[in-house]
Amino acid sequence: MRARLATRLAVLFLLPLLTTLSSALLAPAHARADVPARHVPAAASVLAPPVAPDDPCTSKDPAVCLIRQMTPEERERAREVRLRYHQLLDTMEQVADRMHEEGRSDEEIARVLVAMRNEAKDITRAGMTPEAVEALEQRNMKKYGNPLGPTADQQFMKYGSWAKVIEASTRTSAAVDKELGIPPRG
Repeated sequence: MRARLATRLAVLFLLPLLTTLSSALLAPAHARADVPARHVPAAASVLAPPVAPDDPCTSKDPAVCLIRQMTPEERERAREVRLRYHQLLDTMEQVADRMHEEGRSDEEIARVLVAMRNEAKDITRAGMTPEAVEALEQRNMKKYGNPLGPTADQQFMKYGSWAKVIEASTRTSAAVDKELGIPPRG
């Protein structure tokens, strides 16, 4: 348990550097200086106020319910973690584009992206409280039998095509993004 916590903490400190480096390495040379970063509004202007602890959460998403119980400081930290997760998903889109250019099959790309997404979840959870991580892992165990989320084969069974699995691999929960004041993806 201590080794896992130490690994997560190390990754948390390295995540901004890894995200920046991977984006720079994966971007084509002509695009590196030209592409503006996505603008995401400051949290203070878009975050909903926390819900009182005794108010029942009406959301079907347990992550939204957890966010609504956070203090403003915890919500801001959660927002920062979520933004890092979005950055990792941006990197995944670049990987998918490169793999398509190389002529890789949709199945191969989907399998890589699902694995990358689950790894991104694990990396970003390093910045979360143990209680939040436990709640997310319990939800995923119940739903998928895996603490990080679905496998590529489970996604294929759900969506019916590898192309749709690729699409879904970089989509986020609109409810969670909205709760944290971040524009949802795809």
